[in-house]
Amino acid sequence: MQLFLCEKPSQGRDIAAVLGANQKGDGCLRGNGTIVTWGFGHLLEQAAPEFYDAAYKRWALETLPIIPGDWQLEVKKEGRKQFGVIKKLLKEASEVVVATDADREGETIGREILAQCQYRGKVARLWLSALNPESIRRALANLLPGDATYPLYQAGLGRSRADWLVGMNMTRAYTLLAQKQGYEGVLSVGRVQTPTLRLIVDRDQTIANFVPTPFWDVVGHFAASSGAFTARWKPRDETLLDESGRCIKEAAARSLAQRAEGEQGRVTHLETSRKTEAPPLVMDLATLQQEGSKRFGYGAQQVLDIAQALYETHKATTYPRTDCRYLPESMLSEAEGIVTALLQSDQRLQSLRDHLDLTRKSRVWNDSKITAHHGIIPTASRCDLSKMSEQERNLYELVSRHYLAQFMSLHEYDQTDVVVTLEGEEFAVSGRRVKTEGWKVVFSKVLANQGDESSDDGDNEGTQRQLPPLTQGELCTASSIDVVAKQTTPPKPFTEGTLILAMKQIARFETNETLKARLKETAGIGTEATRAGIIETLLKRGFVKKQKRALVSTATGQQLIGALPTLLTAPGMTALWEQSLDEVADGRLTLQAFMERQEALIAKLVQQASGITLTVPATTSGKKCPECSSPMRKRQGSNGPFWGCSRYPDCKGVVNIGNGSRKTSKAKA
Repeated sequence: MQLFLCEKPSQGRDIAAVLGANQKGDGCLRGNGTIVTWGFGHLLEQAAPEFYDAAYKRWALETLPIIPGDWQLEVKKEGRKQFGVIKKLLKEASEVVVATDADREGETIGREILAQCQYRGKVARLWLSALNPESIRRALANLLPGDATYPLYQAGLGRSRADWLVGMNMTRAYTLLAQKQGYEGVLSVGRVQTPTLRLIVDRDQTIANFVPTPFWDVVGHFAASSGAFTARWKPRDETLLDESGRCIKEAAARSLAQRAEGEQGRVTHLETSRKTEAPPLVMDLATLQQEGSKRFGYGAQQVLDIAQALYETHKATTYPRTDCRYLPESMLSEAEGIVTALLQSDQRLQSLRDHLDLTRKSRVWNDSKITAHHGIIPTASRCDLSKMSEQERNLYELVSRHYLAQFMSLHEYDQTDVVVTLEGEEFAVSGRRVKTEGWKVVFSKVLANQGDESSDDGDNEGTQRQLPPLTQGELCTASSIDVVAKQTTPPKPFTEGTLILAMKQIARFETNETLKARLKETAGIGTEATRAGIIETLLKRGFVKKQKRALVSTATGQQLIGALPTLLTAPGMTALWEQSLDEVADGRLTLQAFMERQEALIAKLVQQASGITLTVPATTSGKKCPECSSPMRKRQGSNGPFWGCSRYPDCKGVVNIGNGSRKTSKAKA
């Protein structure tokens, strides 16, 4: 009997429908000689420290580091019944098909169940990119051998165990150190969580310490025989400029304006060239999260949840947790079916049909760029937009328009670059005239008025939409010259969207050039599946708060980052850990070798922590221990709450909260 092990019930129902397994069972579906069962995400979790030794139940610095010799998993309380169902079904199975999500975590979810149940039979892998019937049938016809994806499971174990080592040991160490200073609560430390917090803290400190510096723009308003235009002064004297090429000498700017106003300049450079612009690539999850944040103010976790619903519930889009923006060349043959379903699903897009050329092969079709998954695109299944929420429709349209753009012509325009020489100085401007709208049509007809990162209506730094016809050597009168006083501005606070991008492009924040070069080869810190959850954790822990759309670090978050060693906070170091996990997934590094490195690192970090003094905002009443004068913190005893010494168990001084009198009973840890 062939047993399909899925990640969640909805996934199981979709696969069972294609297999013809329609008979309901206890936690499964049966039929046609197959059984389909499922988990609820992770049914198992890493065992708690006290599982290995009861002494670890009490938090104490002297018990650190905690490094399990034989790693153990425990069944989650809410998953015990379903785990029992799966364990029983495995005894009937002649072959198990792992049909969990096609990524590192999905592989781990399935394989850890098989390992916990000590299954030793044949294993195959169903690798799905979408849950519509056509995609499921295609994947069923191309089952992978179990060995092909087993290294992903090894990498998943490495990620889980490394996270446990950092989380359990460092959280205990720094929480205990903080409690000695009167802090009440838990200071969580995480392998990815903490470097992400560091990004926010560093950005906030840069903004807080920013000192604006003034600079001056000189803008000339010119009258030519064919019309008017404006151009900006481009100083050539480097003594007038800062490192960004801005004029920082007000006297020089005003002197030029006074000399040049009303005078005639000459067009000394005039060049027009045809430019083309390719369509943007299709979406990956990080890009979808960035656009969802920028356009609609959606949080990163909210976008992930919506994308998952489009994939699982509506069968409208392909697998969302991908880090790839390209498509395999073989999928070009599916374009007709996908576009037909898409235009049938959304009548508003029908007008675009005449603009599409389904034989066009854009840069998105590139086998060499494909990772474990291709980019997010619509499926070939017609969907009902009326059953989608507004948020789901918004993201569905974003995904759809990026796919349709691949079958449209290039955007073409003529760019004209002009330099006017006036009083020995150069004023420059560029203009553009659209020749072929091309793929930008889809962005103007979908999500109108939402704005688009690809649109270009000119800017205020020397580009305007169109210029009047000019000729080389033509004289132009400077009808007026404006001196515009400006000042530099600090970087903007992170939003969830820009933080996701920063986590993905972590090399930008590394100053060590050798490390920076290595980081450019990685996918950043965290994964497409985990980054949103990391941001949520920072918010829940009180290390970060939201101010409108901005993410701002709290005093606790700032002081925690200030106290932690660079090895734990440096984004570059975490990205290198992810690189090592990629090596495990590729079979180039063993799980054992990876864990030996992590265990040595944790031992070193615990030793470093024992010698520091951590200062965080106290959460006590300011009471001092009557025995040793150390800060006291609120505890819960058998007779109710009381103040206990933060140095417990070394000092057992207590004060009753009710009347302030000394108690003789011992405080509980």
